[in-house]
Amino acid sequence: MVATVATSAFFPATSSSPASSTKTSMMLGGGSDNLDNHGIKSKPTSSGSLQVKVNAQTSPKINGNAVGLKYETEKLSAPPRTFINQLPDWSVLLAAITTIFLAAEKQWTLLDWKPKRPDMLVDPFGLGRIVQDGLVFRQNFSIRSYEIGADRTASIETLMNHLQETALNHVRSAGLLGDGFGSTPEMSRRNLIWVVTRMQVLVDRYPSWITGLSTLIHLVMQVRKILKLASWLRLKPNMGDVVQVDTWVSASGKNGMRRDWLVRDSKTGETLTRATSVWVMMNKWTRKLSKMPEEVRREIEPYFVDCAPILDEDSRKLPKLDNNNADYVRTGLSPRWNDLDVNQHVNNVKYIGWILEGAPVSILESHELFGMTLEYRRECGKDSVLQSLSTVSGDVTGDPLDACRVECQHLLRLEAGSEIVRGRTEWRPKYANNIGSGSDIGGNCLATT
Repeated sequence: MVATVATSAFFPATSSSPASSTKTSMMLGGGSDNLDNHGIKSKPTSSGSLQVKVNAQTSPKINGNAVGLKYETEKLSAPPRTFINQLPDWSVLLAAITTIFLAAEKQWTLLDWKPKRPDMLVDPFGLGRIVQDGLVFRQNFSIRSYEIGADRTASIETLMNHLQETALNHVRSAGLLGDGFGSTPEMSRRNLIWVVTRMQVLVDRYPSWITGLSTLIHLVMQVRKILKLASWLRLKPNMGDVVQVDTWVSASGKNGMRRDWLVRDSKTGETLTRATSVWVMMNKWTRKLSKMPEEVRREIEPYFVDCAPILDEDSRKLPKLDNNNADYVRTGLSPRWNDLDVNQHVNNVKYIGWILEGAPVSILESHELFGMTLEYRRECGKDSVLQSLSTVSGDVTGDPLDACRVECQHLLRLEAGSEIVRGRTEWRPKYANNIGSGSDIGGNCLATT
């Protein structure tokens, strides 16, 4: 029964009458005995078909004489059975071919492209994954247009946000995320949170957001939308660099934890940024530092990696600045509501922006930041008003191509005088990022303190 219905849908039934080509004729305007009251005469044929002749009006006359018009009609019957009219509807056939094609293409993508381009299918939602025996967390980030500065490269704040994001996602992926900002379940039971005490960053090269070929990209995106073959073209709307961030943790003394990051170009493997940090615990109610409870230690120790820091510690002492020895002072800095994190203090990345507020514009225009060391002294709340003090060592005047590296000392403090962050930043001429890392350029020009 199903086969019959399916066959009839594609191959319509035809009449079996053998008299399909029979024609008849008759004259209109004859006597009334040949017509009914509507002027129509019908007569059955031997094959059961119906022949119809119509007298739509009275007989026409020319010069008073009746003129007969002759109409011929063909017998109503199905068209002859040919190869063409036995084919199915072309739109249905095309839809079926398209469905099969897309299904095959999807399977080909999953089976064939994955070994060749693992970066395309792994972590499709950008949530990261655990690698290297469960001890290293890896996550990719695309550089967006709103994350770049005037040089079309990612800002230092963007890189620091990537580091913070991977740290939190590492804890989440390990199943240790409690109800705090990176706190484990045992820490949450004891009202403990993590706070950073030291951060050291070295940038070899800043990733960029490519803005060229926008017209071509737009056309390709439109074609992809029409054909619905997104997995074939695999183009990203902004065509920015994709960075791969690896992070892991280690022990730091008895009550601390060290977290390291390695940022690389996901396509070439080129090292872009290295960073290391030290974290301790603080009671979120008393806002005082706390020792690491044994229960928390047992919780996080299985994830510790026994390795040296990714960066050698910069052991140079960070000097204290005041109004007498600072070259630049920026006052009236205050946090906005969006600058606070879930622990109700200012996000660590915001401090970097405030520190750079104290740097002279001449440095920002001719140099780029490649090294940074920060020591966090105390937290900053939503009602705080801060000052950013900076002093500069090195020549920042003249031709940027002839300028040497520049070093700045920084202090971020409350207007009442309490220190928030001490820092040191190192700057290289902007042309240097095409030559090598900061440690290879202008070493004899670095002014020490």
